[in-house]
Amino acid sequence: MTSTAGPVLVVDFGAQYAQLIARRVREAHVYSEIVPHTMPVAEIAARRPAAVILSGGPSSVYEPGAPSLDAELFETGIPVFGICYGFQAMAQALGGTVEHTGVSEFGGTRLEVTDAGTLFAGLPAEQSVWMSHGDSVSVAPAGFAVTARSDGAPVAAFEDTGRRLCGVQFHPEVLHSEHGQRVLERFLFEVAGVEPTWTMANVIDEQVAAIRAQVGAGRVLCALSGGVDSAVAAALVQRAVGDQLTCVFVDHGLLRQGEAEQVERDFVAATGVRLVVVDARQRFLDALAGVSDPETKRKIIGREFIRVFEAAERDLIAEAGASGETIQFLVQGTLYPDVVESGGGTGTANIKSHHNVGGLPEDLQFTLVEPLRALFKDEVRQVALDQGLPPEIVWRHPFPGPGLAIRIIGAVDEERLAILRAADAIAREELTSAGLDRDVWQFPVVLLADVRSVGVQGDGRTYGHPVVLRPVSSEDAMTADWSRLPYDLIARISTRITNEVREVNRVTLDVTSKPPGTIEWE
Repeated sequence: MTSTAGPVLVVDFGAQYAQLIARRVREAHVYSEIVPHTMPVAEIAARRPAAVILSGGPSSVYEPGAPSLDAELFETGIPVFGICYGFQAMAQALGGTVEHTGVSEFGGTRLEVTDAGTLFAGLPAEQSVWMSHGDSVSVAPAGFAVTARSDGAPVAAFEDTGRRLCGVQFHPEVLHSEHGQRVLERFLFEVAGVEPTWTMANVIDEQVAAIRAQVGAGRVLCALSGGVDSAVAAALVQRAVGDQLTCVFVDHGLLRQGEAEQVERDFVAATGVRLVVVDARQRFLDALAGVSDPETKRKIIGREFIRVFEAAERDLIAEAGASGETIQFLVQGTLYPDVVESGGGTGTANIKSHHNVGGLPEDLQFTLVEPLRALFKDEVRQVALDQGLPPEIVWRHPFPGPGLAIRIIGAVDEERLAILRAADAIAREELTSAGLDRDVWQFPVVLLADVRSVGVQGDGRTYGHPVVLRPVSSEDAMTADWSRLPYDLIARISTRITNEVREVNRVTLDVTSKPPGTIEWE
């Protein structure tokens, strides 16, 4: 049976991997969206989903207040796939037994396939999977074939293909599950009958058409940050409405080395967009003088950005008015994770403060254009490549809106910015030379400006600054582990920084995962 229905809906039970599940479905060329577990079954059914996937979660199904699952879902005829907590909630709702066996499984676990069925057909009878559970399904619901087990999960997978229902105790969306993607695709293609027809080309064409329909003949404004998200959003709008778009780039002096020049030169060359550059470097330095508290820095930067943007906006509105036009639309590079994290995808996203420099003022009377609202970061990069954006912009590591200001621990001034910019440039250059740009998700370099480090350089003692290297890798952009960079690479970075940046005499490496440590030090 082939489905012509809507998206695959990932029901989020509070899982750290819910976004990763949605991404894996999209990697299988099937469009997916995340919905909260509180969404009523009638509302789910009204979306006409091609299938529903129940995510993992931190709870036990029999804890008071644990997210529950309405058994009515299984009467709708919608194909359903349960993962971890979703698997247990599914088993319980259908009359199976979930209990605390006293045997937990966390991390890499040996799975024994006892009946290949549909999910495991042609796959090894023994495989390594990623588990994260304290409870287990001990008895499958009536009508389900048990297809796998592990030491801690007597029922590690089950399926009732006649009703198009199945589930697994492990996490197929995690790369540590050897054949996880194939298991997920078996559900999508063999059980649910979904056609793998969704591509980035679909996204681009749909968004260009949607932008044209939304904007019509109106004028559009876009604030470029220097990052890939705003660049791609602007490129799509430019493709849709051409010279109706004007981009504004506020150079606040807090970017990394060479980034402002890239925006001014490379982005314009690639897109042909009209770009207005506002040099506000001194203004930001003056506003930040003597400020050490990171949240105060954020607020100052956000405030000054808004003021500068407002001034540019007034000039452009006046220019448009001279020819009898108005500017009605504002482009934002809102991504799907921003929407999910901000409350679930209804209405305009309320972006958390650390996603940008503080947002734009409420009294700006614009209608938002958000062409990336349905996309994950890796999908945005694919769109960027398809739009011909320079690799330096496409593969740029994520960078906080307040920029280098919150990577300086202490007050911000021109001298400290120059020190950090030089150290950061060396780290990025060496990482690129080692061919590890895409293995490392982010690589903040932090200047401990208020800390003095005793060193020896030449024949004399020095009192320089330490810097911290914070390379991290991530699958889901929510959790992260510190990147295991080769020692010789770390040595080269350290040697070059201490030799070439004379104010720095100590280089340290942060080996803390997230959680418990965040990416930025602040």
